[in-house]
Amino acid sequence: MKWRLASLLILLLLTTYFLLPTSITSAATPTELEQQINQNKENLKQLEREREILSAELEAVNREAQSLGTAVKSLDTTRKKLAADINVTQSKITSTDLTIKSLENTMGEKERQIVTHRQAIAETITALSEYDSKPLLYHLLAYVRLSDIWQDNSQLAGLSGRLEEEIDALRETKKILNQQKEQKEKVKGEQVSLKGQLSGQKSVVEENKKAKEKLLAETKNKEAEYQKLLVQNMARQKQSEQDLSNLEQQLRITLDPTLFPSPNHGILNWPLDQVYITGTFGKSDCKIYPPPDCFHNGLDFRASMGTPVRAMFGGVVSGTDNTDSQKGCYSYGRWILLKYDNGLSSVYAHLSAAIVKNDQRVRAGEIVGYSGGTPGVYGSGYSKGQHLHVGLFATQGVEVRQFTTSIGCKQVSVPIALGISSYLDPLAYLPAIAL
Repeated sequence: MKWRLASLLILLLLTTYFLLPTSITSAATPTELEQQINQNKENLKQLEREREILSAELEAVNREAQSLGTAVKSLDTTRKKLAADINVTQSKITSTDLTIKSLENTMGEKERQIVTHRQAIAETITALSEYDSKPLLYHLLAYVRLSDIWQDNSQLAGLSGRLEEEIDALRETKKILNQQKEQKEKVKGEQVSLKGQLSGQKSVVEENKKAKEKLLAETKNKEAEYQKLLVQNMARQKQSEQDLSNLEQQLRITLDPTLFPSPNHGILNWPLDQVYITGTFGKSDCKIYPPPDCFHNGLDFRASMGTPVRAMFGGVVSGTDNTDSQKGCYSYGRWILLKYDNGLSSVYAHLSAAIVKNDQRVRAGEIVGYSGGTPGVYGSGYSKGQHLHVGLFATQGVEVRQFTTSIGCKQVSVPIALGISSYLDPLAYLPAIAL
């Protein structure tokens, strides 16, 4: 019996170690929290429906011919959609708040159960200890009938069984509590991400306001001046592409094909939730891209200002900057370079906001910034309209360097391919497009 009791005591110590309860309180009752969670879900659905309507309206506007009126209308509609985006994000943050409070309630209940199990275990051990501390002769003399001894032994066996049941229940409760703690930390991480998105969305709203003011000031609210602005941006783009091409053609690198994957659809995810490609990789219009190659080094996507841009794979932020910080430089504008874990890297250009920092780790699908491209707006670079530019490289063949060989961008840094062969066709790695 002593051996059995000692074993149970050791098991108890191993099971209850690190199980000191913590105090978790919540102002709302579980029922009240459930009602709030359900109400917030309904509100979120309504907000998302309103956002979808505005998104469709914005898509229709952006398909119209480029004109000053269309540009202003697009900015106005974008502002409304951004407000809807902010409402959705704030609702999601409220949802994480309520989820955390709900988890804290259930965690508090589990911790109270742990206390109850520990008390039951302690009482059972005390009862077993009292019985075990008396010699067998005492038990024989204490009972008049032999059947009483067997009955007492049966009760003792019941106590032992109860002890094992309580220890098992304690283990299971601890397991559930740990799972809830992990879930709480996950939700808190989601909340941090959402707050980062909210901050980015608010900054895009400010950019949108400045964009309209600047556009109307530069064009003097005249269509002819707007068309002139587009022509100027076209020339600036061609010059910037020429400068970059001249530099990259002078560089030479022999790629090691074992350091990055061979082309295969689905290796990367789409950077946008809705995909509409407006410019493909490779040979292109020589009126836009400089001869003799007339080479477009990435993909262009239709994307209204403030559209979330996502990492196409897990990796690290290798660089982020804004070439518009140097007056007279017309290049990528606000850009982000991501180096993925699979040997590929991508650059996102003409952004209205970046919400990541250098050396930050990102997950596949994580929002890293917001698209831009409104002509003449800070961060748009040489863009002629709202869109997202995506360039893809073999990681070994791209570096962030100061663009010293350019005409107007000598003081800024941009991702530079160490040879034209470092550029890869994004469509060869993105999901296949159904025809």
